[in-house]
Amino acid sequence: MKILIADDHRLIIDAVADKLSELEPGIEFVAAVDARELLERVGEPLDLALVDLSMPGADGLSHIQQVRQRCPDLPIIVLSGQEDPAVMRDVLDCGAQGYIPKAYSPAVMVSAVRLVMAGGVYVPPMLLSMSGRDAGPSADAAGQPAEAARGEALGDLLTERQVDVLRLLSQGQPNKVIGRSLGISEGTVKIHLAAIFRALNARNRTEAVMKARALADKPGSMSRVV
Repeated sequence: MKILIADDHRLIIDAVADKLSELEPGIEFVAAVDARELLERVGEPLDLALVDLSMPGADGLSHIQQVRQRCPDLPIIVLSGQEDPAVMRDVLDCGAQGYIPKAYSPAVMVSAVRLVMAGGVYVPPMLLSMSGRDAGPSADAAGQPAEAARGEALGDLLTERQVDVLRLLSQGQPNKVIGRSLGISEGTVKIHLAAIFRALNARNRTEAVMKARALADKPGSMSRVV
């Protein structure tokens, strides 16, 4: 496995590499200290890129967008000192697979990386819980999902928009098609899916659909769409 760590502080690069070495033996780490070097490095075969949001030579999210354009299949996780939910949404809308505030613990970072490497998207708990209309039950500071309430109807657990996403999910539609059908970005679809998984205590798309169908017959459910 080869992981790129892009940050203008060498101490952070070394600390992140040291912690991520727990993932598996023999990981190769490469570093970039500014946006120019980052764009040069992504030309190499990589399995993951962890990128600081504020780097020398970076203009807003331009370096994230350029990496995504050059390497559409490369998983990207943003590490940042910013904890503004609007910034987090913008980053995820750019196609990043995760956003980890630097204030979070190293253990959360490792868990988030494992999730992303398994094909998931890491959404900070504060973003999921910032609005009852846009997210399911919140997660704790360690990034562990809160237990879904048992015995509740589907309509009590999900917002109408989340039910719309779930309806298309149950038809086997990919994220791009879901986003196009609902007029939202693929990044926003991923945020809704993460909230749905947490609300239903589901580990993946199939399990979410199965649990939703089990709840569909309960009073107040949205059975007509799943």
